[in-house]
Formats: sequence, C-alpha cells, structure tokens
Amino acid sequence: MANDQEEAGVRIDKWLWAARFFKTRSLALEAINGGKVTLNDERAKPSKILKLGDKISLRQPPYERHLIVRALSGQRGAASVAQKLYEETTESIAARAALSEQLRLQPEPIFKGRPTKKARRQIIRFTSDE
Repeated sequence: MANDQEEAGVRIDKWLWAARFFKTRSLALEAINGGKVTLNDERAKPSKILKLGDKISLRQPPYERHLIVRALSGQRGAASVAQKLYEETTESIAARAALSEQLRLQPEPIFKGRPTKKARRQIIRFTSDE
C-alpha cells in the first residue's frame, strides 16, 4: 500500500500535517492559502500533489525552513517516523540556528504589560512634583 501511495502522491496539506509541521490539517490549509508555503519555488495550493524530491519552503515566523521531500505519507505517525519524511537543507539549518542565536541575544522588552498596583504607585511617586 505504501508503494501505491508513493506512485500516486500525497496532497501537500496532508503531508505537512503528517510530517508534524502543523497540529491539524486545517492549520496546514490556512498556511498554504496564506502564502506561507511554496512548492518548487511556486506558490502552493492545498490540493497540489507531492512527489519524491520536491522542494518545499515553509515560513513559520520567525523561522523559514527549506525541505526536500524524502518519503510520502498521508497518515500522521510518531515523530521519529515524521522526521524521515523530509530532509532540511544545510543552509536552512544554519539560517535557523543563526536567527535563534540572534533572538536569544536580544534584550528582553522592558514593557511587560499593565503595571501592578505597587509599580503604579512607584511611577506616580517618581513622576509627581513633590
């Protein structure tokens, strides 16, 4: 049966779900319709059939992945099986690592939402004329 599936191909939305890039097929569908997925350097449609060796670019902000399809599956399985469905390019891995390091080194934002009652009183005391 797996051989039949490889000959026929798998829909890209189903494959992205099976490869565990998205939790549900509807989220994969939204990403494809939103232009966040390209197949062989062309904008993908959800019903596009994947073949072995296809190149997929997937943007999941702030990261972008460049993948090569190594196996086809329409069923969601274990994570170890899902990792065998694709190969990420070395440039993509390096770019994600560099961006991850850059984000890690950024200072934390100072504003963290609404001030507490104590912080509000300190602000009033600091800014008052007295």
